[in-house]
Order: sequence, then structure tokens, then C-alpha cells
Amino acid sequence: MSEIRALIVDDEPVARAGIRKMLGEDEDIIVVGEAGTGLAAIDAILEHEPDLLFLDIQMPEMNGFDVLAAIGPDTVPAVVFVTAYDQFAVRAFEVEALDYLLKPFDDERFANVLGRAKQHLARAREHDLADRLESLLSAWESRQESGGRVSLDGAINALAPEPGIRQPARRSRWITRIIVRGSGRVFFQPVEEVDWIEAADYYARLHAGPKTHLVRETLTALENQLDPARFLRVHRSAIVNVSRVSALRPDWRNRHEILLHDGTVVPLSRGRKKAVEHILSRAR
Repeated sequence: MSEIRALIVDDEPVARAGIRKMLGEDEDIIVVGEAGTGLAAIDAILEHEPDLLFLDIQMPEMNGFDVLAAIGPDTVPAVVFVTAYDQFAVRAFEVEALDYLLKPFDDERFANVLGRAKQHLARAREHDLADRLESLLSAWESRQESGGRVSLDGAINALAPEPGIRQPARRSRWITRIIVRGSGRVFFQPVEEVDWIEAADYYARLHAGPKTHLVRETLTALENQLDPARFLRVHRSAIVNVSRVSALRPDWRNRHEILLHDGTVVPLSRGRKKAVEHILSRAR
């Protein structure tokens, strides 16, 4: 596989030296830096953008989990935690057998963890290739369909903007498929089959009929890629497919909620109610 950039974070110089030595025996790995504190680790991660991070959990002032929280989910590389504590927690995580090294560890244990990390990175790069392929396909389809037709952007921008309604970004095409990864495979979920989308921390969960799929996108990131004439953000935690909306109705607190055709109830923010009513009146 191609070169893997690794960063080592541990407050013990001897531990850092040991990991560096073992990494040096693998021709696929290049160590781009080291850090001995959490604050130094944040700077090093942002500077070097490593593919693989060996991260000590117990460090003074800022532990390994604090480091990851500080850099944010979009910046976190593949992580192998290194710890001398919490053996039971380590064993629980080792069900996945990927991301923990318990001090002291031997060469065989290190080699096994590194091998699994390399496999993980290889799969991630395959997924990235799938992303690029999807972009190429979308660009080709746009060229095929744009000849002699009014663009979707032009049609929407011709309408007078209404207060509270998201206006489309300047893009050649809204996505028609969402990449879903899971169980060792990648597939494309057609957006017209999606009923609604809910936030799931830093991810989003697609609801398409009886099936649900977790995707590695935030709700806001998806909102910016979906056609706003078809998909509407109705709550900080929900986007709905307008064609699936059956009714708006008050809940027990006399606030409003959205009822979908299949009986699903989706929350509706008070500040988005007028925008939703406007979009639905136009859709009907």
C-alpha cells in the first residue's frame, strides 16, 4: 500500500522511542513527528495531518480523549490508543482488535495491531476512491443532461426568495445518491428513496422505508448537498423529504410536528414552521 504517515504521542520519552523503533521496521510507515503533551499533540496533528496516531491516554493536564475532542471529528486520524491502565476496558474494545495497546506490549502484539491499522487505512482509501468516482459520475451526468436545458439552480433562483427558506448554493448539480459504507461494502443510496434523515452526533442516519443507514456526514453537510426543493431542514436534528410529508399537526404541548406518510413523527422547530408551510404549499 502507499506510504502511511504516523504520529506518536506519549508523555514518556522511552515509550515514544520504543514505538518509533518498531514503526521504523515497517517500510510502509513514515514517522512524521512526536509529542509529549496533549497541547503539543494538537499542534502536531494539525501541522502534520497524520494518517495514523499512536496516542497515550494518561497524560498530565490533557488526556488522549481530550486531545481528540479538541481537534474535532473531521481532523481525527486513525487512532491506536496506548495505555498502562484499564485492562478490562481494553479487553472490551479488543472485540474489534484494532485500536488499543496495553503497556507493556511485545513485538508480536504491536505487529498485530499495526497490521489491522494498515488494513483499516487501506479500506478508508478505497472508500475515498469511491467518493472520487461518484464525483466523476455526477460531473459526467451533469454534462450529459445540461445541454439545452434550464439548470436547476437557474429555475430555483428565478423564484423570489422567501424568509426562512434556505437558498441553494452555487453548484452544478444536487446529489442524487448518498454513499453508505458498512459491513465491508460500499453502496449508493438513491436520495429519492430517503424518507427523512436524523442527526446522530457527528454522523447522520438515513431512513429509507424499513431500512436505516448510518453515514459519515453531518446533517448540515448533507443539507448543503441536497436539493432544497425536495429536502427540507425542519429541525436541528432532522431533514425530511417533502414528498413524504402527510401533515403538520400540533403535539401535546401545542407545538407542531410533522407526520410522514408511513406514520413517522418528526419534530418541527417553531422557527421553521412558516418555511415548511410555504414549501409544502408550493409542492402541492
